[in-house]
Amino acid sequence: MANLSIQERKRLRQIGHVLNPVIMLGGQGLTENVVEETLRALNDHELIKVKIAGEDREERAEVIEALAEATQAQVVQKIGKIALLYKKAAKQNPKLSNLVRHAHLAN
Repeated sequence: MANLSIQERKRLRQIGHVLNPVIMLGGQGLTENVVEETLRALNDHELIKVKIAGEDREERAEVIEALAEATQAQVVQKIGKIALLYKKAAKQNPKLSNLVRHAHLAN
C-alpha cells in the first residue's frame, strides 16, 4: 500500500474535519463485528472517523493500528480518541463517498 503524499494527507484532513465518527470502539475492543462494520463504512465512504474509548493512550494507538491493518486502510490522522482512516474504494459511489461529497472543502 503506497503512502499518502503530504498534499493528499492535507486534503483528507480538511475533508475529515467536518466528519462525525461512524465507528465507535467501546469496552469490548476490536471485535470481528467492528472490523466488518469498518470495512463496510470504508467501502461506502472511503474516509471515516473512528472514536476509541479508553484512557490509555498506548492502548488506543495499538487498537487504531490493528484496525487499520485488519481493514487495509491508512491512518491519515490521530488526535486524542479520534482517528481518521482512508481506504480507496474499488468502485466509488458519488452519493456516499465523503471524498466526492465534501470535495469543495479541499481547496
